[in-house]
Amino acid sequence: MEKDPILKTEKNNENQENPEINKLKDNEEAKEEKILTPEEKIKELEDKLTRTLAEMENQRRRYEKEKDEAFEYGGFSFARETLNLTDNLERAKESLKNDESLKNSESLKKTLEHIEIIHKDVLSIFKKNNIEPINSINKKLDPNYHQAMMEIEDNTKEPGTIIQEIQKGFLMKDRLLRPALVGVSKKKEEKATNDKEDKKDEENNEKK
Repeated sequence: MEKDPILKTEKNNENQENPEINKLKDNEEAKEEKILTPEEKIKELEDKLTRTLAEMENQRRRYEKEKDEAFEYGGFSFARETLNLTDNLERAKESLKNDESLKNSESLKKTLEHIEIIHKDVLSIFKKNNIEPINSINKKLDPNYHQAMMEIEDNTKEPGTIIQEIQKGFLMKDRLLRPALVGVSKKKEEKATNDKEDKKDEENNEKK
């Protein structure tokens, strides 16, 4: 007889806890049923796949941009400094040609040949790395590629035509590496004006 109240109490406690437990179980089962729904599962996977692919594409674009910038800007400064090699080779050739003690000598001829070979090799290496010289002579002055250093009177050329190249310019992948320093033509306006004034003076003198 003493066990009956205890059993009854345990049964009552179990009944009191059951509603909450049953509610949690129902929620979990409902959640599991919702996740396991084939259509929703497929849609969820598609969304995840789309986001993953979009993120991968963004990363690829960032990598490509960083790679291009590293090549453009990292190699750009080095390439511009390397142009000093061509300048020094050109100066060396001109210096040797103007040396009176070496003129018409066999040693001068051989030295110039060697310098020319080195110069061509340097330009070949530049070309392989998309560095090209700017063709300037007889071209119209273009501020995007040329820098005018002087004007030279020449009535045989249109004004603004490049007739002298002081320092060769270069491009790197269609981007200006260094502008060409040039001399451009201009008309002999002052002389023409002076000739007219002289002619007028002569006519006035004749009248007098």
